[in-house]
Parts: sequence; C-alpha cells; structure tokens
Amino acid sequence: MSASDREHLKIFAGRTGRHLADRMCEHLELPAARGTTELFPDGELIVKIDEDVRGRDCYVVQSTSAPVNANIMELLVYIDCLRRASAHRITAVIPYYGYARQDRKDEGRVPITAKLVANLIAAAGCDRVLCMDLHAAQIQGFFDIPVDHLSASPVFLDYFRRIRDELGDLVMVSPDVGNVKVANMYADLLGADLAIIDKRRQSGSNVVSKNLIGPDVRGRPVLMVDDMISTAGTICSAAELVKEAGATDVLAAATHPVMVGLALQRLADAPFTRIIVTDTIPDEGRLDPIRDRVEVLSVAELLGEAAHRIHHNMSISALFRGAGGLKR
Repeated sequence: MSASDREHLKIFAGRTGRHLADRMCEHLELPAARGTTELFPDGELIVKIDEDVRGRDCYVVQSTSAPVNANIMELLVYIDCLRRASAHRITAVIPYYGYARQDRKDEGRVPITAKLVANLIAAAGCDRVLCMDLHAAQIQGFFDIPVDHLSASPVFLDYFRRIRDELGDLVMVSPDVGNVKVANMYADLLGADLAIIDKRRQSGSNVVSKNLIGPDVRGRPVLMVDDMISTAGTICSAAELVKEAGATDVLAAATHPVMVGLALQRLADAPFTRIIVTDTIPDEGRLDPIRDRVEVLSVAELLGEAAHRIHHNMSISALFRGAGGLKR
C-alpha cells in the first residue's frame, strides 16, 4: 500500500464491524482509522472521529445484525459524523444488510423496510454502499447511490476446492427452488450433480421439505449452499430429507450466520457433518453450541480488496473471475 493510500484511504469500524475492519486493514497494510462509539445511560449513542478525515476516502464497516435497529442507527450516525467532518467520499460497508427480507409487499398494508433503510443510508450522507449476498438482489435498486454487491462465492469455492478430493461423488442440493441458480453455479464449478428440494413453508418458522428432485443421493455426500441461516428450518428440514434418501455426509454453507430462535438447537440435532459460514456477523461465542461442526471463513480480505479497488476506480468484477461472477 502506498503512502498516499495510507494518508487518504480510511477504514472505520462500528461495533459489529471491528473484527472485519481490523482484518481488512491488515490485508491492505493500513493503520485502522480511529473512531469511537459511546453509549449514554439513556441508550443514545455518540460517534467521535479521532483523526482528520477532510478530503479523505472513508469506509465504515458495520453489519446491521441483531440488535438490528441499534446497529442501523450507529451506521447512520457514523455516516453523518464523517459527512460533517468533510470526508470526500463515504462508503458504507455492510457485510450483512438487516431488513433484507422485507423487500416487497407480499400482502396488504405492510412496509417495504429494505427500501426505507436504503433511503435512510443515502439521506445520512453516504456516497456508496458495499454489501455482500443480499437476500434479494433487487435491493441494489432500492438505493439512489452506487451499490457494489459482492458474493462470498470466491471464499467458499477456495475452501471447497481445497477439500474437493475428500468430497468424492458430490451432489449439490438446492434447499429450495429459489436457490437453484446459485446451486447450479457451484455444481458447475465443483463438477458436481445438482438436485432440488421442493420446500413448502407452513409458517414463518416452520418449513417442511417434501420431495427431492434430481439424481439419486444414496451413498453420496451432499452440499447445500444458501445466503443465510436464520431459524435453520429450511436447511435442517432439507438435511433430514437427503439423509433419509441415503446421503452419506451432509454439508451446509451459508454466508450469513444469523442464527435466531431455535436455530442452534435445530442445527445441533440435524445430521450435518460440517456447517461452513462466514464472519459477516460477529461470532462473539454465539456458535459455541455447534462449534465442533462449524467452520468460519473470513470475507475480510475480499471486502478489503473491494475497498482498494473502489478507492483506485478499478473493476470490482475482476475479483470474481472463475468464481461464478458477481452476485446478481
């Protein structure tokens, strides 16, 4: 990293982004930018920038995971603070975008909160957004500022290629019809067959997997990839189905380990051999109940390289050559 970059490229971290921001700075050989978030006794927060940012290219790393509202507010305050300190450009690095599942009106008299959050981020003074594996790709269009939508596929593919020999006669299984495009991409790149599960949702937290469509999984390992594990109903129901169909090993991979409600208990009881997630959401011991089966991969270098390319007006797409392309 050049002396100019060290002077003009600044990577700040909110409370849910410190683990990623530190590794991004380490990858880019940059000093971590100095800023603090403090809470008042009444719950209000204040952000203070502890160095000169006038005319600088500033990045704020903050996952808007639980507590979602508090973390969104911290991001907005950080952006406002940088804008009032005369930063040249402010990029919100949002590894996990909360409210992404509220992306449309699926019944009367409900909000489109993903759009509301996008409006708030732009109104706070943000110039650009860098995010990863949005639950719905169309959320990019909710922003009136540029969005770079990354995929964790290079990180996952690097891992799966390292263990490809031990996976043997692999079958990629899409846990629902909506994930077929992603599963097919992984199947092509890993030289695996593709099967699809017909999923029926009974309620917001209860999912029943009905049928397995495609090649026989008997005596074969199975890999399922999704963008997130939230309540784990979908992925655990799918794991039980493929195990009943004779699969030998069942691996699951997901970018965002949201893990709410009964998720950890369901995953502990499900027949998974290995669960691979990334660090878009800080662990902080949440994954301890399944620690013996979980593998956490870091997306920090990918985010750091993207920030470097944005700073130098270079192509982001080049990061994904040979890895299924950008997330769409």
